[in-house]
Amino acid sequence: MLSVYVHHNGETRCVERVEPGWLDPSSGATVWVDLAAPTAEEGGILADVFHFHPLAVEDALSVLQFPKIESYKDYLYLVLHGVDVKKGGNRFATHDVDFFLGPNYLVTVHDGHSRSITALRAVCDRSARILAEGPVGLMHRIVDTMVDNYRPVMEEFEKRMTRLEEEAFNAHESLVRQVIRLKRDLAAMRRVLLPQRDAIARLTRREFLQISDEMTYRFRDVYDHVVRLTEEMVLFQDRVTGMLEVNLATVSNRLNQVMKVLTVMSTIFLPLTVLSGMWGMNIPLPTFPGGPAAQFWWITGIMVVMIATMLAAFRRKRWI
Repeated sequence: MLSVYVHHNGETRCVERVEPGWLDPSSGATVWVDLAAPTAEEGGILADVFHFHPLAVEDALSVLQFPKIESYKDYLYLVLHGVDVKKGGNRFATHDVDFFLGPNYLVTVHDGHSRSITALRAVCDRSARILAEGPVGLMHRIVDTMVDNYRPVMEEFEKRMTRLEEEAFNAHESLVRQVIRLKRDLAAMRRVLLPQRDAIARLTRREFLQISDEMTYRFRDVYDHVVRLTEEMVLFQDRVTGMLEVNLATVSNRLNQVMKVLTVMSTIFLPLTVLSGMWGMNIPLPTFPGGPAAQFWWITGIMVVMIATMLAAFRRKRWI
């Protein structure tokens, strides 16, 4: 879907097409063109009207690009990623947003799932202030909102880790698969945040003529937020590693406890088996006083004394 907004003479209007005269910096107009899941015909505006570089156009219309920023003669090409929590709250999805920033225009290309752009587009023609700050101010609003949308995803990660940490201390043997899935999600998020941090950092260094000093300060605030998100992601990965170690140690300790009990039982019954086996042999054996009827109770008593002696010895050595 193609949406075109133009701000001229203090008024913002939604129009059907881009007039070539508006793209002249001396026209006094600010133009925002948004391409949401564009068709091949709609995507042709990038080359036919704006005359962007073919490689930049190819990247903008591709399915996925990692965050980056490239400077061309008259415009900047910027790729950033937005994020959404998938249904169910356990996974997340990223989608790239491509920005073409010119002297008096901004072109955005995305797959139609950008909440930041959708929210601004809904109020753009009702609030002249959004485009009155120029294309850089508009891009800052979009980028700032995209970064803010990372916070709910980070909170979901925090909830998942808190729940899994509790299960780790309870030695759930099925926890490993869940932790590995969480670790994979964290790695995917980090692969997006790290290059995104570097791309936004370049907007704060007065490296590009399109970014004024005032807008540089605004992008610094956005950069600080991305840095904090990146640091949290590193801490989350450390927590996941510790979670696996705790779970494995707890499971191993529980297994050791079970094996200790089984070993004690086997050790106790081993001499009893030898004793009962000897007295079960079909050969003449020494007998205890009391006649044939008392032999069973003698053997039972000896077994009980042996059990008590071995338990006392194990207890004294703190094996049980």
